[in-house]
Amino acid sequence: VHLVESGGGLVQPGGSLRLSCAASGFTVSYYIMNWYRQGPGKVRELVAAIDRLGGSTNYADSVKGRFTISRDNRKNTVYLQMNSLKPEDTAVYYCNSRGTTYDYWGQGTQVTVSS
Repeated sequence: VHLVESGGGLVQPGGSLRLSCAASGFTVSYYIMNWYRQGPGKVRELVAAIDRLGGSTNYADSVKGRFTISRDNRKNTVYLQMNSLKPEDTAVYYCNSRGTTYDYWGQGTQVTVSS
C-alpha cells in the first residue's frame, strides 16, 4: 500500500491550494480516508475525513467552511481543497487511512501560508 500526497507549497494568506493523495495497492472508496496535519511544534491533528461508499464528511472546527475533502474513485485519489488559507494552516499535511488492523500514512506534503 502506498499513499502519495502532492500539491503543497507556499501560498499567501487568503489563497487556495488543492492537495492530492494518490493510492496504490489500496482502493480508497472502500475505506475511511483522512487528512491530518502537523504544524511546527504542534501535535498531529485530524483535519478532515470522508467515509467510504456514501462519502459523508467531517471536519475540524478550525477548517470548517474553508476546507473540502473529496474522492475520485476512478483515479483512486482523495483531495483536500483548502480555501481562505491562514498562517495557522501552515503544516505538513498527511493522507491516512486507519482501522483496527491497519494504519496507512503518506509521506506528507508541506503547506506554508505566508506573505
